Amino acid sequence: MIKAVFFDMNETMLNIEILGENFSKYFNDKYVGKYWFTKLLHSSVIMGGVMGEVSIEKYVNFGELAQTALESVFHEHDMKLTAEIKKDILGAFYNMPAYDDVIPSLKYLKDKGVKVFALSNSSLKMIKEQLENAKIIHLFDAYHSVDAVNIYKPFKGIYHHVASQEKFSLNEIAMVASHDWDLFGAKTAGLTTAYIPRKKEIYNPHYTPADFTHNNMLDLVKSLI
Repeated sequence: MIKAVFFDMNETMLNIEILGENFSKYFNDKYVGKYWFTKLLHSSVIMGGVMGEVSIEKYVNFGELAQTALESVFHEHDMKLTAEIKKDILGAFYNMPAYDDVIPSLKYLKDKGVKVFALSNSSLKMIKEQLENAKIIHLFDAYHSVDAVNIYKPFKGIYHHVASQEKFSLNEIAMVASHDWDLFGAKTAGLTTAYIPRKKEIYNPHYTPADFTHNNMLDLVKSLI
């Protein structure tokens, strides 16, 4: 029986299209924003894999990785990245709106007595600001950052840490995400997984399939319960 649901944040609950709009001010390429976000995720996974093998002492927070990925994108396009431009683009990361189906989903779970938690690669400070600005922070029982374990999703650390902190068995928890790699990690960690495709892409066939899939988050969480 599912007693708690973990939610990924960026792209799963929060619509990152505003980032694309900010990138379009400086690039005549609609895919640059997506390219930047992919580079950011790639670096977090690489560092997580290496640190998991070697040491977590070299941990760098997500905000720093985001800045480095942005610097790389501008460098690749032979463009100058000023402090003002960096603030303009990355500032949008704090102000992404929630998808329309998020609030009904969270309220449904709360009404059913299911605990809800946000799990993110972002820092606790950033998570708090994102949830406040999206006007959904009051619907969560708590929020957790990978900073607590110094290793990013999809590695097992954060899933196990939050389960232990919140006193739930792994088989009582479901992870909701729009990223197949996140769900692959959660499944490997022992959680039930629920996939919501927020963009047009295939679910990697080499990853363990999600236990539940739906295009609408409310229908997805109803299927969990």
